[in-house]
Amino acid sequence: MTNLLLVGSGDIAQRLLPLLRDRYRIHALLRDPAKAAAWREDGAIPVIADLDDRHSLARLAGLADVVIHLAPPMAGGKHDTRTAHLLAALSQRALPQRFIYISTSGVYGDCAGAVVHETHRPAPRNARAKLRVSAEEQVRAWAGRNGVRASILRVPGIYAEQRLPLERLRSGAPAIIAAEDSYTNHIHADDLARIIVAALRRGKSNRVYHAVDDGEMKMGDYFDLVADAYGLPRPPRLARDEVRSVVGAGMWSFMAESRRLSNFRMKRELVVRLVYPTVSDALEKVIADRSS
Repeated sequence: MTNLLLVGSGDIAQRLLPLLRDRYRIHALLRDPAKAAAWREDGAIPVIADLDDRHSLARLAGLADVVIHLAPPMAGGKHDTRTAHLLAALSQRALPQRFIYISTSGVYGDCAGAVVHETHRPAPRNARAKLRVSAEEQVRAWAGRNGVRASILRVPGIYAEQRLPLERLRSGAPAIIAAEDSYTNHIHADDLARIIVAALRRGKSNRVYHAVDDGEMKMGDYFDLVADAYGLPRPPRLARDEVRSVVGAGMWSFMAESRRLSNFRMKRELVVRLVYPTVSDALEKVIADRSS
């Protein structure tokens, strides 16, 4: 059976397990030994190591035929050392044949609402996105040198029933008036897991794909949809400068950037059929499940 290494043990990694465990022997890189029993129970082989400690990664050498790298960069600096440590460890013995890196659509920065394709030049504005570009560049260079078939998925806002801005809505935090608002992009967590599996099977070498749904909406409209689905008040709408003055810097970094991601390449090359083509489709299911 083919050996697959999951790097990152969050929500998406957990959603991948039932999609992969019948076809792969799954090894899960875990920093916290306390999580090992739960992962073992779900059918994975825990590997206790830390991407911030390159010496602990020695056991990864020659371990996997396939690697899915979901771990975010460590905050700080201009170079993603976590990805550097991972690639160095994987290079010590037989190399994996397949590598999937989960990046972010934030690498494009603000595109003023334009439609963005994968050929659009990255122009990251914040430190988090700059580190993602660093990771992408490392993966592509390493894969090119070593003949590894690598695919990069640029992912926008991930949502699911447990990943909705309900607390933000309950707090009454404002949104931007429609005329000044930013376009935002989304993907349901279950669809993202399925896109990753499709990339494993069909992704081209050193190729970038947008893992995004069909929706085209502004951020305030997204907040309104969620509020209506859960019977919460819609957020007040303020001018752009007013919102910037009252939200935190982290939230503003998302609200300030506007772009519309194309998913044409994902659908054509990965042959993905989305379960939730839009946020509205997912919320309709939530409402139906709650009323049944």
